[in-house]
Amino acid sequence: MSYQIEQKDGILTFIIDREEKRNAVNDEVMNGLKQVIKHIKENRDVRFLVVTGAGDKAFCSGGDLTEFHSLKTAEEAFGMLSKMGNILYELATLHVPTIALINGTAVGGGCEIATACDFRLVASHAKCGFIQGTLAITTGWGGGTYLFERGLRHDRALKMLIDAKPYTAQQLYEIGWAMRIFDGPKEEALEAFIEDMKKIHPSVHHAYKEIELRKWRERNMYGRVMEEIKLCAKLWESEDHEKAVERFLSKSSNHK
Repeated sequence: MSYQIEQKDGILTFIIDREEKRNAVNDEVMNGLKQVIKHIKENRDVRFLVVTGAGDKAFCSGGDLTEFHSLKTAEEAFGMLSKMGNILYELATLHVPTIALINGTAVGGGCEIATACDFRLVASHAKCGFIQGTLAITTGWGGGTYLFERGLRHDRALKMLIDAKPYTAQQLYEIGWAMRIFDGPKEEALEAFIEDMKKIHPSVHHAYKEIELRKWRERNMYGRVMEEIKLCAKLWESEDHEKAVERFLSKSSNHK
């Protein structure tokens, strides 16, 4: 199984469990996350959704290119990108608070997953970044749209996307992407973060989230996410992307 699901005291934790692949997303991970979101929508026993990665090296390294490199045309790419894009939109618009518990590196699509969450708690050793530009594509799961909505200054958000490189935990905190940096066990960091939130009735959490979601509906958030995904799909079929991925996979193979 490519993921684990744990539920305790109203906290549902989705763990991407592919350490050998730096917790890269494959179809199974997508389907698991989709099922978890469906469960939360249909059951009122979950107060918080936490997304994290197995181990301490990687939160998520994005889409598994060894699987997705077989997608060649814009149409084929859009199928995969829009599937995850729809899942992340469902995650971003959940009625419960969502927390990215970033235990290690979060790059590419991993950074998009974290940005779709309400809160980002980052391990002090972790680095995170939208490295899609190094593969001659843009964010493809809606991450760019979420980043501009998350309250970062426009110039900081744009530079983070254009830099296409990992930032340190301290840099992420300074620009406002990370809410907290933690040392030690991630479980303790999570518990400390939600200590006060747990004392408040869930209906209050739902009401506050609805205020934000109302704004997103008025601004056609879903439509904008889909336009972002179409743009990435178009770049996906370019020769520049093809060559960049081949270089990346060759480099990764040589490092094994």
